[in-house]
Amino acid sequence: MKPFPEIGVLKGNYAPVLAEMDAPELVVTGDMPETLSGTLYRNGPNPMFPPLGEKHHWFLGEGMVHGIHVEGGRASYRNRWVHTEQYEAQRKAGRRLVGTGFGEPRAPGGEELRNNVANTNIVWHGGKLLALDEGSSPVAMDPLTLETAGSWTFEGKYKGAMTAHPKIDPETGEMLFFAYMADGPGSKTIAYNVVGADGRVTRTEKFEAPYCTMMHDFITTDEHVIFPLFPATIDVDRIMQGGPVIAWDPDTPSMIGIMRRDGAVEDMRWFEGDPCYVYHPMNAFTVHEGGHTKVIADVMKYSRVPLFPDANGARPPSDLSSEQGLLVRWTFDLDGNTNSYSEEVLSDLRGEFPRLDERFAGLGYRHGYYASMARPEAEAASYDVLVHIDLETGKKTEWDAGAGNTVLEPVFVPRAPGSAEGDGYLVTAIYRRETNLSDFAVFDASDVGAGPLALAHLPVRIPHGFHGNWRPA
Repeated sequence: MKPFPEIGVLKGNYAPVLAEMDAPELVVTGDMPETLSGTLYRNGPNPMFPPLGEKHHWFLGEGMVHGIHVEGGRASYRNRWVHTEQYEAQRKAGRRLVGTGFGEPRAPGGEELRNNVANTNIVWHGGKLLALDEGSSPVAMDPLTLETAGSWTFEGKYKGAMTAHPKIDPETGEMLFFAYMADGPGSKTIAYNVVGADGRVTRTEKFEAPYCTMMHDFITTDEHVIFPLFPATIDVDRIMQGGPVIAWDPDTPSMIGIMRRDGAVEDMRWFEGDPCYVYHPMNAFTVHEGGHTKVIADVMKYSRVPLFPDANGARPPSDLSSEQGLLVRWTFDLDGNTNSYSEEVLSDLRGEFPRLDERFAGLGYRHGYYASMARPEAEAASYDVLVHIDLETGKKTEWDAGAGNTVLEPVFVPRAPGSAEGDGYLVTAIYRRETNLSDFAVFDASDVGAGPLALAHLPVRIPHGFHGNWRPA
């Protein structure tokens, strides 16, 4: 195999890890909590072969899942590529067949290959561990060995694409998800699905959105579903004329669709706002006050979409370090007489990868967590600060990983099933540039600024990737 060129972000901790390995006993420093028992799964793009040409986008590398298991104060590690159809065909050919640049032609032998990288998130629901991207069916993996079982279509009940960001209702156990371009490339159709706690599909339907966009995430409450559209548009005419596949189009407004969970898509109400972009919300909840029903949504907002160019090609893609997300609160009055919404800034400390105590997903909540950049010049989209924000008082607590170190998305783990909100641990991975290795880190979620309680030292690095989740033992 040819060496990987340093094009795009293919360098530093964005370069792929080319070895799969098992480390059954990790060296642990500090005090690994005895009450912490389970597995942190992480997913991210990990290209298996060099790019076909001079284009490479971070979003398009094949998925690799990393699993850190903790039990009885001990820790182990395992990583595996997700064996999608794309992975298997390329491994058999011994070369890249599907490009890693948007709109890039395929290599001979890959013309009919189904594109699936399964590289964005990994969730446990209905007794299955599912690796996800946002354009394909989920891929089931063994939760212990990380061996791939194959594409999962919910017993044939839904064979379309699935978002990488499904929402799991902490009270009902239901999983809600969507897919954009549900009727094919460039279509404005969105599919909406609900899966019961037992993994069986209970609702599936489609509706037409105002325009086609890269709809990366959505938001749910215990009463409502929120479908946010932002002007990172996908325009077939523009693509046919040689323009970018996904592009920032500031002449298009943001459109936010809100539907009751027990309602019909035909009754969805659309709100209109200024052009902006949100990759990830933190949470949302529904309130009833003064005879009005309001939906409150806390999101990481950008003034434009990072990582993609302007529609007219005048401005090249910007990275996440040039403008980090701003945590804001949007309020939608469902009984108001306008289709606008209000905005309040919750934190002046910018960042990304917002998370919460998932037992309060879709409900009123107090504690949020995210990653921030103290040194944006160090490496594009590399975060080196963990943040805890108390949304009731506005107080922020920070932990700086230090120069040469970066952190991944924080994940909250309750101390016990009945613990109060925020009483638990924050787990993440820290990359050490000096050693080119990563540590699994455990923090007291109520005292993030004190630094890690324990570190489990990995024999490999976990590349800057996307998302992860915790599965209790």
